[in-house]
Amino acid sequence: PAFVALQKTIVKHRPQILASIEHNMSNGRVESVNTKIRLITRRGFGFHTPEAVVALAMLSLGGARPQLPGRDPRISQ
Repeated sequence: PAFVALQKTIVKHRPQILASIEHNMSNGRVESVNTKIRLITRRGFGFHTPEAVVALAMLSLGGARPQLPGRDPRISQ
C-alpha cells in the first residue's frame, strides 16, 4: 500500500519533477529567489506601479553587471 501511494504521487507530480530536473532548479534555489524578491518588494514600498518593483527585481536578480564609470575593469573587488 505504501508503494502504491508513492507511485500515485510520482505520477501526479511527474511534470513538475521532470521540470525541476531539466531546469536544474531545486526547492532551495527557488525559495532563495522568492525570499530575495520578497525583500525587494519590501524595499520597493512606495513605488506607484508593480512594473517598478518588477524592474527592480530584474535589475537586482538578472545578473547584469554593467561597467561603472571610473572603475578599472582589471581590478576585481
